[in-house]
Amino acid sequence: MRLHARALALAASLVLPCAAIFEDDAYHIDYHHALAGLPKRDTTFFQQPFPGSKASLIYTLSQKQILAAVNPKDGAIVWRQSLSGPPGTGMLRSGEEQDTVISAAGNSIAAWSAADGRLVWENTMGGATAEDLELLEQEDGMANADSKDAVVLLSGSSPEVQRLDGKTGRAKWTYTDSSGDTPFQLSTSPTTIFYISLHTPMLGGSKIKVTSLSPITGKKLDQYTLSSEGEVQSREHILFTGANTAAPLLAWTDKLNKVLKVNIIGTKGVSTFAPPSNEPVQEIVLHASNRVTSLPHFLVEWQTATGHSADVFHVDLKKATIAKAYSLPVLAGKGTFTTTSSDANVYFTRVTPDEISVVSSSSHGILGRWPVKAQSSLAAAHPVHGVSEVVVKSGSASAVRSAILYSNGQFALIRNGELAWERPEFLADAVSAAWAELPEEETLAHELEVEGHSNIISAYIHRVKRHIRDLEYFPAWLQSIPNRLLGNLFGNSQDDTIGDIQRDTFGFHKLVVVATSSGRMAGLDVGSKGKAVWNIDLDQVAPDVAFTRPSLKTAHGYIEVKDRGFEGTLFINSTTGALISSKDIEAHEPSLSEAQRLIAFDLVDGELKGFLGAELTLDPVWTFTPPNGEKIIGFTPRPIKDPVASIGKVLGDRRVLYKYINPNLVLVTAALESTRTASFYLLDSSSGQLLHAISHHDVDVTRPIPSTISENWFSYSLTIDSAADSTSRGYQLVVAELFESAIPDDRGPLGASENSSTLQPSSAMGDVAMPYVLSQTYHIVEEISHMTVTQTKQGITTRELLVTLPSSNAIVGIPRSIIDPRRPVGRDPTALEASEGLTKYTPFIFIDPKWHLNHKYEVMGIEGVITSESGLESTSLVFAFGLDVFGTRVAPSFAFDVLGKGFNKIQMLLTVVALFVGVLFVAPLVRRKQINALWTI
Repeated sequence: MRLHARALALAASLVLPCAAIFEDDAYHIDYHHALAGLPKRDTTFFQQPFPGSKASLIYTLSQKQILAAVNPKDGAIVWRQSLSGPPGTGMLRSGEEQDTVISAAGNSIAAWSAADGRLVWENTMGGATAEDLELLEQEDGMANADSKDAVVLLSGSSPEVQRLDGKTGRAKWTYTDSSGDTPFQLSTSPTTIFYISLHTPMLGGSKIKVTSLSPITGKKLDQYTLSSEGEVQSREHILFTGANTAAPLLAWTDKLNKVLKVNIIGTKGVSTFAPPSNEPVQEIVLHASNRVTSLPHFLVEWQTATGHSADVFHVDLKKATIAKAYSLPVLAGKGTFTTTSSDANVYFTRVTPDEISVVSSSSHGILGRWPVKAQSSLAAAHPVHGVSEVVVKSGSASAVRSAILYSNGQFALIRNGELAWERPEFLADAVSAAWAELPEEETLAHELEVEGHSNIISAYIHRVKRHIRDLEYFPAWLQSIPNRLLGNLFGNSQDDTIGDIQRDTFGFHKLVVVATSSGRMAGLDVGSKGKAVWNIDLDQVAPDVAFTRPSLKTAHGYIEVKDRGFEGTLFINSTTGALISSKDIEAHEPSLSEAQRLIAFDLVDGELKGFLGAELTLDPVWTFTPPNGEKIIGFTPRPIKDPVASIGKVLGDRRVLYKYINPNLVLVTAALESTRTASFYLLDSSSGQLLHAISHHDVDVTRPIPSTISENWFSYSLTIDSAADSTSRGYQLVVAELFESAIPDDRGPLGASENSSTLQPSSAMGDVAMPYVLSQTYHIVEEISHMTVTQTKQGITTRELLVTLPSSNAIVGIPRSIIDPRRPVGRDPTALEASEGLTKYTPFIFIDPKWHLNHKYEVMGIEGVITSESGLESTSLVFAFGLDVFGTRVAPSFAFDVLGKGFNKIQMLLTVVALFVGVLFVAPLVRRKQINALWTI
């Protein structure tokens, strides 16, 4: 058996590098969720991409500062752009009959083509930050038919208001506020631009100050202050600021939401409204149209702990009064409202988990009602906010489609009560992920553990009972045989189309558990295009904990969840997402715990410390502190599950270089910013012994320094600057391989030892057995943000280095032979070296397009890539997470243990049948000939 494994390893190592994904596998074995992040309420809307267009797109600027256009038909991303600035601070505006959308994020104001996302113009505001952005829809009472100018509010040493040309983005005029007030928002009318700021008196609170500016010159026309310091303690208490004459409103509330005050911008009067009931109000939301031709009607949404209701108000601009028109009834549970305009009419759509209804702002009569059909993915969620398009004919709503963000992070479109599509936008906040076993594998592993810890008789009885219990699945297995045979015969195997999470023939259906910075966790079936099996909110499981960067650790049947702001540990069922008590874990821990390291290690107070056992105690076994004042910025351990098929590398002359195989290796990365130095230290985590060290100079330590380690080799990447003040820089990839000795057929210092100590390696032969390190450095064309290595069940398949290229939005698999440190330098390989697959060393690695795992997909914002073995030794599963979610399967040494899709199974069967029929006909002839030959002798 060992000889067979070595033969397979040798055959796999001699296979030439292949394309990352074959043409017939693209879009079949891989999947891609192109995400934008959770859409914001005030930056999401339906809009025609150009004047005269019959269809609309959904435009959104998400909490992740991703500007995207979504096709309402199928939910696909039409285009997207990544903006700068802190998360959740951007703005997005679009004018009527325009072919551009304008964004403001950080210090950048930009116009984008609404159809394809092409940059039209950009204006950078230096050290200032954009606080608000509005468009001049009308000027001097007339609508702007050309590109509409933008008005931007900037904060800095002195707040400024600028008018930007709609065609070029250049400033036409600038108004500077030197009062020291805090800039808040802008509002426009055909004759005036209103600059709204917050003035903080000495007694506390904030007064709202409104300054009127001329849209032509930018000069101040008027200024007044509203007495709001009794309610407004911070800018969060201001609920709404209308952008134009359709909603010339300024609304605010107190800390307890007991009163709502509304001001018509341009006047000094303030109207006061009370909640409709005595039940405490949790949230107040004001909805109004953003189209200048719409009626000045608005809706106030009252959210309580048990239900929600709404009041509709009408504004009389001539009399400067606000009157309540009608109320919508209280409904139990959570819901939301959206606003739609058609000519001057305004319609409000009420969305609840059970129903969608449409009313006119003029009357309370329901124009249309559609029950929402139940969906398992949205069953336990409620609408948070959204946008709608309504078709009204003959006084009734004939159709409505609503793009809604639900509380579980799904962004979905509901068309006439039916779910058209959904997008898992909560996954855009993914910060960690881990592979989990399927239920069948977990159960079997548990049963085998029980049998392994029992005596022979008990284990035998337990196994017999297990086989008897398995007989109940025998009829179903027999019934599935015809479908499986037909599926395999015609190339549409059910292994790729399994609906529920379950084990498949080749082990492609695996579960990945993902945790997000917003405190959500989800289990994804990678064999079903990354379908979410379950989705939970950790804040509901642990209400007193603010999860920001959860870390995951998988075991048989459950996930351990830890966070820096959480001292304890949560245990989550990996199959259902349900919370598991620690008592249940302790009761089954002997049989469920996975393989652990003898020494656990972690970064404590800037030092890497090793502790005996899995728990971090006060007394470390060893401590590693980098020299010369360097700071540890990361460490990469060798994976616990990292099988090695061969302990040596067979050379062309049949001699063997023995690999330095140590399961306790950990690569420590340290940096010293003052000298621009990055150092790497290879440690034995069991003893803390330093095995190898190397330093690099002229390194930009502010850029990512990813690293990975597998089997007997490790790799890392650096950004190199030629000088401290130079703009020239390059990117390097370093690969090092560890051997027991530089001499073939030599086992090194420990070769003749009968015993050796893991915890005390120095006591074995007077000194620690140091590995022989062979390394090479390569220049690459792009920065690498993350790297990992493929995994297979037995480790027979050649490993492949997977790197993430953020500049190209790509994930690339670099063949192991390309980065082999044994490539001859300065000469061509000898015949024996060529037989090993070695080529002449070249200092540059040019990324072959065939190495791209994502081929035509644009994979953005990747935070990490994890790999796992499948049921096939040739194939490794790959899962990438971050802003986008991407998954695929790779076969670095070709799929040598499975037939490809191009294999003609029908022709093979027909050939076998023809041969069988031929044998039946030919056999009598041969037998007769043999008999006749005997008579002729």
